[in-house]
Amino acid sequence: MGMDRVGISGMAAYLPPLQVDLEQWCQWRGDSWAKVGAVIGQAFRMPAPDENAYTMAATAVLRLMERYDVDPSRVGYLALGTESSTDNSAGAVLVRGMLDQALMEQGRQPLNRACEVPEFKHACLGGVYALKAALRYLRCDGQGKQAIVVCSDVAEYARQTSGEPTQGAGAMAILLEASPTLLSVDLELAGSSSAYRGPDFRKPLSRFVGQQPSRYAQPRDFPVVNGKYSTTCYLEAALSAGRDLYQRLPEQDGRRAPQWLRDQAMIYLHRPYQRMAENGLAYLYLLALNNGDPADRAELLALAGAAAVDADSLSAELDQQTDLGALLADGNLALDPFPSTAAVARHLRSEPVFARLTTREGTGAMQRIGNLYTASLPAWMAAGIEDAWRAGRDLSGRSLLAAGYGSGDAAELLVMRFEPGWAKAAARLDFAGAMANPRTLGQTEYEALHEGASERTERRAGTFYIDHVGTGDSPFDDTGIEYYSYQQ
Repeated sequence: MGMDRVGISGMAAYLPPLQVDLEQWCQWRGDSWAKVGAVIGQAFRMPAPDENAYTMAATAVLRLMERYDVDPSRVGYLALGTESSTDNSAGAVLVRGMLDQALMEQGRQPLNRACEVPEFKHACLGGVYALKAALRYLRCDGQGKQAIVVCSDVAEYARQTSGEPTQGAGAMAILLEASPTLLSVDLELAGSSSAYRGPDFRKPLSRFVGQQPSRYAQPRDFPVVNGKYSTTCYLEAALSAGRDLYQRLPEQDGRRAPQWLRDQAMIYLHRPYQRMAENGLAYLYLLALNNGDPADRAELLALAGAAAVDADSLSAELDQQTDLGALLADGNLALDPFPSTAAVARHLRSEPVFARLTTREGTGAMQRIGNLYTASLPAWMAAGIEDAWRAGRDLSGRSLLAAGYGSGDAAELLVMRFEPGWAKAAARLDFAGAMANPRTLGQTEYEALHEGASERTERRAGTFYIDHVGTGDSPFDDTGIEYYSYQQ
């Protein structure tokens, strides 16, 4: 990297303790457990009625500060990435307010008054955008300070829809600084992509107007989703960001993109569900082969032949900048513009080279917590890094590729490198602790919680919660304003 190193020195998770077992859910719905288990996962988490994106975020940040001995006076930047806001004005400052309250109750100083508190929103990519902005802050006017990025979301879908088994909830807090101790991030080697995708995945406010709030005034945040089209948008965005990244790679030692991918110690992609991330990785590898040297092209031709796909059609799909707006204009959102690529990707998933590309560390954890939207990518990274530390892997100096995505549509690829002392920072993660002792919901309790009809459940020590919601009875109009408390 051309400038001083900046990156990640710590991570901490908060996962709500309520979970739905997907095998049981399949029995309730009459769905195929074999299919759901293979494509999606095993379980997902749900927030309690008095939890939301802000309370989960504050709990994760407080854990981060305690676990990594963060001095509140050094924190100059606290950013929130979420698509689950319940306030259209305030954002990360709500998280700050809860943190200050808890810190002072513990006899500590609150966060630095000169701390910036932005919120970032772009579907599931808001946390990655917040991360990049925090790293730029540290390289510019934030020198000598620390930054914290927290990704927090509630992924929920209407019952009896295809998205229902892909729900989830949780928060991930990330400590960033110069001379990081876990992962340095190479901002000069990154891939970006964005394009307007219309009704890919949207949450128009008009859908929530007039809802009768629950006791804690949490609206049901069910999105507009066009499933097949949304899948196409994800894969096209991965290809577009991949093109941007691959052209930035230094061609040292004769290496090009395919070998560079094979050399990654870990590859993590945004994970709405397991199969989506697998397909994204397959597309990125096929793209690399398509633009590689003669040996790489030969591998691509062999894969095409094994999948009974015309190699020229495959190359054309991988080379083109696909205009998904045309599908939108024609009203043909179910059309797959990558039929050859999809067929070869299905075959590639059965090949040994794909098994070597696939990062297994952390996958088991993600299959049990579901889709966390902005927190999905950092959660998978944290779970995987902790698995690697427990297994005693030597990752010092090795690279990690992180691929973020946000419906609507944008993607980011970030290249990170493990620091020599990464294991010491990884030892403090305790992602396994965040997953510990969930309570499995039965069908009746799940349905009541899903529809906002549940009462408060038991609170766990060290967490924030919504104490009450304003009704306008104060000396000022506080209708709808949430008031938070901390459970010591």
